[in-house]
Amino acid sequence: MSILHSQHRLDIQTPEGTRSMAYMQWHNSLHEQQPLLLCVHGLTRNSRDFDSLAEKLAEHYRVICPDVLGRGDSDWLQQPALYGYPLYIAQMQQLLAHLFSEFAVSRCDWVGTSMGGLIGMMLAAAPGDTIGKLVLNDVGPFIPYSALARLGQYVGKAPHFAHVGEAEQYLRQVAQPFGPLTDEQWAHLALHGTESCDDGLCLRYDPAIADGFAAVTGDVDLSAVWSAVHCPVLVIRGAESDLLLAETARSMLQHNDTQLVEFPGIGHAPMLMARDQITAVQNFLTR
Repeated sequence: MSILHSQHRLDIQTPEGTRSMAYMQWHNSLHEQQPLLLCVHGLTRNSRDFDSLAEKLAEHYRVICPDVLGRGDSDWLQQPALYGYPLYIAQMQQLLAHLFSEFAVSRCDWVGTSMGGLIGMMLAAAPGDTIGKLVLNDVGPFIPYSALARLGQYVGKAPHFAHVGEAEQYLRQVAQPFGPLTDEQWAHLALHGTESCDDGLCLRYDPAIADGFAAVTGDVDLSAVWSAVHCPVLVIRGAESDLLLAETARSMLQHNDTQLVEFPGIGHAPMLMARDQITAVQNFLTR
């Protein structure tokens, strides 16, 4: 089996003009007509978080892993106030229109971690039936402010590192809730989560994404959005997550055709790198 991956770019129209977004594509070269799957990262993360998952799922899918604007290899915005879900939804709608046209399909499945899950939930709730199956990784319709406040302690900071090993140690500290990753996995996150800057290495996201994030001053209730989702859903929860509370996850099971799987010893959020996490996603999507 020949799994290929490559990076692509697409011009996105924004309120401040055209911006370029990057996305990774993974597919099986022996099967050009594969169904489409999008994997969308969390707030400060990027497309390369999904390398392990995408390589496995590319046996069944053409997997697209975009960098949301302001992250990874996608352009940053000049107006930080634009960072927010209206922009992210518009970006993904333009990407989907491009992909649907290129590959002659009309729907896709979606895996979203945290912010990426909320984007997927909003798209699945919209008219059009474009999302076939939805995986919500450690996020749901209720988000307690206390979890957002914890994330806000490091989002927006712009630390600099002398070398990638120093960046890895920083990530091990601030991203400890990701769980017991292997040394190789931490090194992967550090390598693809940093880029060269004037005095060494810096994180691969615009610190100004924190501007919109800081505007949230209370709990977030998206129950109206969640009630409009009608596709099959897999909810993944880190058993120690402070963002997707246990009671929220259990309440989501009242929604039609929704499953829940929890992983012990992990907070916010499971990185979908471990074999058991990948298997859970694969079993749901290919059932």
